[in-house]
Amino acid sequence: MFKYNIGIIGGSTADEFYCNIAYKVGYLLSKNGCAVFCGGKTGVMECASHGVYDAGGFVAGFMPEYTKNGGNKYLSLVIPTGIGYLRNFLIIRASDALIAIDGKSGTTSEAAFALTEGKSVISIGNLNIDVKEGDGKLIRVKTPEEAVERAMDEAGKYTSKFGEK
Repeated sequence: MFKYNIGIIGGSTADEFYCNIAYKVGYLLSKNGCAVFCGGKTGVMECASHGVYDAGGFVAGFMPEYTKNGGNKYLSLVIPTGIGYLRNFLIIRASDALIAIDGKSGTTSEAAFALTEGKSVISIGNLNIDVKEGDGKLIRVKTPEEAVERAMDEAGKYTSKFGEK
């Protein structure tokens, strides 16, 4: 059993700076006993998956395609959904909290959905969303260590609402 399910969301491309952050976030989540969920493709998703893999952890990739083809080589589990980018909602629903690393419109849509679901999104990068009262929290951080710490804290608050341990 994993301590928490943490989603990592971010762009399908990542420069070296954000790739290093994603790798470290994945690595640290894994070392802290968390399962990681992502979109399973390239960019931030692959860099985070690589970190999880190197730490000996578990990372599931929710693929937009009907097949397992196209998933990055570091995934522990490839989940072909066949629903295109609606798969983003599965990532959100499966996660207790999320970490957004850079990204563009797709990341913003995932983060917005998570917030409306009452989940916290920890942001490293340029994510900007106006959050209305009653939604989850958008928390801005600067380092992978802070992102992991805050994500685990928020995941604990989320799961305690449902009596989960």
